[in-house]
Amino acid sequence: MSSNAPGATNPMLYDPIPEGQGSTTKRNQFIAALGICMAAVSGGTALAWTSPVLTQIMPKNQSDTSLLERESFILTEDEGSWVGAFLAVGAFLGALPAGYLAEKIGRKYTTMSLAVPYLISWALIIFASGAGMLYAGRLVIGIATGATCVVAPMFISEVAETSIRGALGAFFQLHLTVGILFVYAVGSYTHWVTLSILCAIFPVLLIVAMFIVPESPVYLVKKGRRIDAGVALKWFWGPNADTQSALQTIQSDLDAASGEAKVSDLFTNATNRTALFISLLLMFFQQFSGINAVIFYTAPIFQSAGSTMDPAVCSIVVGVVQVVMTLASSVLIDKAGRRILLLQSSFIMGSCLIVLGAYFKMQNDKVDVSNIGWLPLASVVLFIISFSLGFGPIPWMMMGELCAPDIKGLASALAVMFNWTLVFLVTKTFGMMQTMLGSDWTFWFFGAWMMVCTVYVFFKVPETKGKTNAQIQAILAGKQ
Repeated sequence: MSSNAPGATNPMLYDPIPEGQGSTTKRNQFIAALGICMAAVSGGTALAWTSPVLTQIMPKNQSDTSLLERESFILTEDEGSWVGAFLAVGAFLGALPAGYLAEKIGRKYTTMSLAVPYLISWALIIFASGAGMLYAGRLVIGIATGATCVVAPMFISEVAETSIRGALGAFFQLHLTVGILFVYAVGSYTHWVTLSILCAIFPVLLIVAMFIVPESPVYLVKKGRRIDAGVALKWFWGPNADTQSALQTIQSDLDAASGEAKVSDLFTNATNRTALFISLLLMFFQQFSGINAVIFYTAPIFQSAGSTMDPAVCSIVVGVVQVVMTLASSVLIDKAGRRILLLQSSFIMGSCLIVLGAYFKMQNDKVDVSNIGWLPLASVVLFIISFSLGFGPIPWMMMGELCAPDIKGLASALAVMFNWTLVFLVTKTFGMMQTMLGSDWTFWFFGAWMMVCTVYVFFKVPETKGKTNAQIQAILAGKQ
């Protein structure tokens, strides 16, 4: 064959690997997931940013005038709560356009474009002269974070081999926790403007990474670019990959779907409806696990256990536990399976919440709890470990696994919008629940939902470990 022949430069016009006899390498799949997840790290920094920052720009009491001497502006308690809440509002608004863009311009360029709102938002925050600019910055960064939650899990699920799809799927939540830990560690000891400048590094890294990572083979096949899809697969899966079989599997999955999806297809098709319903409920249970309540109470719980640690150090400890255990989840998820990790997560979290509620009830009733001061601390650590192994990463990953290729973008966008609506509601009503119900009943409320969750997962959530999209769709349709 001449060196100028098409097949000499394009491996898909002449693939020397006999069908069914190829071998794959996983290195580039992990590199791709790492690059894509720079968007997740950026989202994690956005999520955690208020934790160290609001303590710097909100006075502890009305008579504290020293803060105004150090800062160009300060926030009221109400303004501070809105700085936190605007991220959830933005995330809700960013989810649906991201699903649309991912289908129109591709996963690669949609992911790369997320760097733009991230950088705009950090610029607004860095140069903020009052609450208004912070609101705008938090709204824009929320849009980017919501879009990230749609595109990144979808992109990763489409480039990963079945054997490591779970491990790479957990990368999304892992890198969210890395971003959170970065803010906890750096923000506790730096000025909030310096922290914001450092956070802007990750969107720049995202742009660089996306120049290296090819487009999703699923998207390319969907657009009729089968040769480009084969080239992309060779990059992701290695030069000895059996791309013909992989492309045929992708094409079969797409052929089984109904083409361009409409919103009505999510509800009129029973299989799509089941996939969407499970995705939405997993998001519901993730937020009603009480994770935000437990994180909010971390410092008081450490103190009630007799700890004299600085609250900033408590936050860093929690961040480290989340990162380490989410990393453990990425190892376990393709060995143990999704269902068993979800079941342990909901049951153990529910038990921990009930124990925490009982502890605060005894404290409120003036019962001497000094001899069990270790109990709330142990409960909170076990809760975070269990969340990080199960309901932290798995709902995001299964969102990308359950849905057929034609409705994946739309269904993912709706699931993410639903998730962020719940984040907003839980965050804004948490203080009200504490006032009306007390700390004990607040924890018991979330604990009860976890017990309901355990029953639901046991009876209704299918195992997707090691299954192709076609096999998952058959399970959802009741054919397996």
